[in-house]
Amino acid sequence: MTHHRSPHQSGAGEGAAEPLSLVVVSGGTGSPSSSRLLADRIAQKVVDLLRQQGRAPTIHIIELAPIATSIARAIVSGFHDEQLKAAIRDLAAADGVIVVSPVYTAGLSGLFKSFFDILDNDLIVAKPTVLAATAGSARHALVIDGQLRPMLAFMRALTVPTSVFAAPEDWGASELGERTGRAATELAVLMMAGVGTTIADRAWTGYQHRFGGDATRAKQTASDVDFDTPLMRLAAGGAWPQHADSSST
Repeated sequence: MTHHRSPHQSGAGEGAAEPLSLVVVSGGTGSPSSSRLLADRIAQKVVDLLRQQGRAPTIHIIELAPIATSIARAIVSGFHDEQLKAAIRDLAAADGVIVVSPVYTAGLSGLFKSFFDILDNDLIVAKPTVLAATAGSARHALVIDGQLRPMLAFMRALTVPTSVFAAPEDWGASELGERTGRAATELAVLMMAGVGTTIADRAWTGYQHRFGGDATRAKQTASDVDFDTPLMRLAAGGAWPQHADSSST
């Protein structure tokens, strides 16, 4: 389920910049969920930092437990219901992302991994992203860099350097607050600078994309496709232009 929260404006006035979109993906299933609690802590710090700069973000919270059936159905049939489509739209339009997974048996939550399995590979290209995880033991701390970071790297997200891990003994420790602050700062700076948008603007055509996909820049109709390229002309039965080989002669 996707929840929307609009923070109070920070007094920036009528000429304030367009609100940024912060999306939180929580894979927790408990009530309360430690993953959601950690996600809220990171998100609140990001919001505070953005407000200090006159940027009041809109927050979209995607809790995976309520849409677990939708995720399972999408894996089996490829069908995305309206709840799932709404979550995907939020991610596609995000300026910044926070993802938090619980760790079970030394691995990412199956529900969390399944959600990312059904996403287009280019949905979060260049989006600044904080990686976080919760677990019942500090022995699972390496799951973030061993499993979560490679998965997001495959999807070409722009993950921030600092990740946040919380075992039961971490919740009352000052170190958790320090790491949360560093990760939130890195995300807030990248969001305010528009780094993800700039990278996508300049390099989007260099990535592989799925035609008719869910990414905001995906080509949806034939009119969106540039057929006047050497490769496309060759695919249509034409000849490879002579000038394309001139540099190698």
